[in-house]
Parts: sequence; structure tokens; C-alpha cells
Amino acid sequence: MPHLTLEYTRNLSDFDPTVALAAINAAAFDSGLFGEPDIKSRAIGLDCFQIGVLPGARGFIHIRIALLAGRSDEERQHLAEAVLAALNATVNRKKGMEIQLSVETADLDRASYAKAVIDG
Repeated sequence: MPHLTLEYTRNLSDFDPTVALAAINAAAFDSGLFGEPDIKSRAIGLDCFQIGVLPGARGFIHIRIALLAGRSDEERQHLAEAVLAALNATVNRKKGMEIQLSVETADLDRASYAKAVIDG
């Protein structure tokens, strides 16, 4: 645990999701909350999206961190802030474009979560 899902708008042409995933995984590991092989992340590029109602050059990157229930509010806040800082460091500023960055944590139900690890 955790599962990190990064969604980004594809109009962020200079954004490299591979670099961002490496940075956010490192931030999650550095939080001290997770073992290194337990951190799983993926990126989903969005071709169809809408931001607000007015036309303009806008994009967003949102990270959802799903983790087993039981973390304190302070641990979750620290994790979200660390991941946001790591993400922010990977985003190239583009003149005339507004880019919104956000991170949320969400609980997975511990009672119904199942996991298997297959070693080869």
C-alpha cells in the first residue's frame, strides 16, 4: 500500500508522467509510512476534460492516494503535502497557461482489501 493514481490533461505537452511517478513514489517512500515495494503508481492521460466554463489555456494534474484505513489525519496531511511538493517540482511552467495541481488521500476498507504477491 498505497496505490497512487495520477491523472493529467494531455494538453500539458511538457509534462513527463514517468518523471512525476518516480518523484511521487520517492516522496511516498520518504514519508516513512510505506515499504519501498508496497508503493504502486500509475498515470492516466486525459484527452477529454473540461476546466471551468470560460475558454482559456488550462490543465490539471490530480493524484489520488488510496491507502488502508487507519492513518492519522496528520500522517495523511504530511503525505499529501510531500507528494504535492514532489509533483510541483516536475511540472514545467508554461507562459499563459494555468495548471492546477491537487492531491487527495482516500481510505481503502481494510476488512475487504485482499492482496497476493507472486514471486518468480
